[in-house]
Amino acid sequence: MLIGLIGAPNKGKSTIFSALTMNDVQIADYAFTTIKPNLGVAHVPKECVETELGVKCRPRNSTCMNGIRKIPVNIVDVAGLVPGAHLGKGMGNQFLNDLAGADALIQVVDASGETDMHGERTEWADPAEEVLMVRNELVEWIAGIVARHMQQLSRNDDSVSGLHALLSGFKATYEQIRHAVASEYLTTSRINWSADECTKFASRFLDDSKPLVIAANKMDKADPKKLDWLKGRLRNYEVIGCSGAVELAIKKAEAAGIVRYTGGSVHVTGKPTEEQMNGIRIMDDYVKKHNGTGINDILDEVVFHVLKKIVVYPVEDENKFTDHFGNVLPDAVLMDSGSTALQLAERIHTDIAKGMKYGIDARKKLRIPKDYILKDNDVIKIFSSGTMK
Repeated sequence: MLIGLIGAPNKGKSTIFSALTMNDVQIADYAFTTIKPNLGVAHVPKECVETELGVKCRPRNSTCMNGIRKIPVNIVDVAGLVPGAHLGKGMGNQFLNDLAGADALIQVVDASGETDMHGERTEWADPAEEVLMVRNELVEWIAGIVARHMQQLSRNDDSVSGLHALLSGFKATYEQIRHAVASEYLTTSRINWSADECTKFASRFLDDSKPLVIAANKMDKADPKKLDWLKGRLRNYEVIGCSGAVELAIKKAEAAGIVRYTGGSVHVTGKPTEEQMNGIRIMDDYVKKHNGTGINDILDEVVFHVLKKIVVYPVEDENKFTDHFGNVLPDAVLMDSGSTALQLAERIHTDIAKGMKYGIDARKKLRIPKDYILKDNDVIKIFSSGTMK
């Protein structure tokens, strides 16, 4: 899974990326700080099944603390987008190409309104206009790709298959393309769409293939009323207030052994200087006032609500919930809602899937078929004649 961080320049994308991944990247208060895309791994929190099962997990692919499993997801932070990016303005073409493989997008806007669409300082800018601008650039980018290949597509009796091949780099599914074509009542054989029809297709396809959540950043500087106003302006999107700066400061203080962050408050654990103590008070005041920094809420929204992922725990011993090394609940695997036991086997190894006979629901100790629909927090053993090479 890959989640793209997007937005106009100087909205705090790199700060949020650093807060999510703890990767050191260049952060500055000016446009186009990010030139090359930053790639990293964030961790989405989910209550672990260890408590329910009465065991203590020993994770391999994730971490677990106080019953909260933190499951890795890939993040890409791309260069800021300005009006006309699809025509190559700013870092436009690079920006757009870096996003093609994303499963979902988080657009970072400046909730304080102190920076405009070009990332320049201003007294007031409308963050909602940024969302419309970015969406328009993405739509025009996709529409342009389709239009440039119209002659090739017009030779194909099945436009859906042709478009699927053309847009394969976008992680586009056949169903997403079919739905976009049908929803706009477009022709499906030897197509010769107009520019307007290309745009209609691109708009619908973008919504289906790259769902968007809005991160209303810099809430440590913004009037809380502006967040409610922004939510009213962007009723078609989930808008979540956050502060990347506060989250990053907390994580750096944690890494230094100065504080411990529980999600609802910041506790002093080390011996901070007076200057550090003042900063800790500011951080603690913010998280208490806003019930956290909002950063984890954004990841939770994207992974579990927008992309509708579930968590499944594959094991080899259904009685002890372990792998063959004795690790308890070793892996927490993110699967699409509606996935089958066979698809879980495929995630483990193709040879395991080829030789799969059946599975075991480790909670109920019941045999399940290959087409069993997985549920969130299932613990599953796969019986297979296949072996991993």
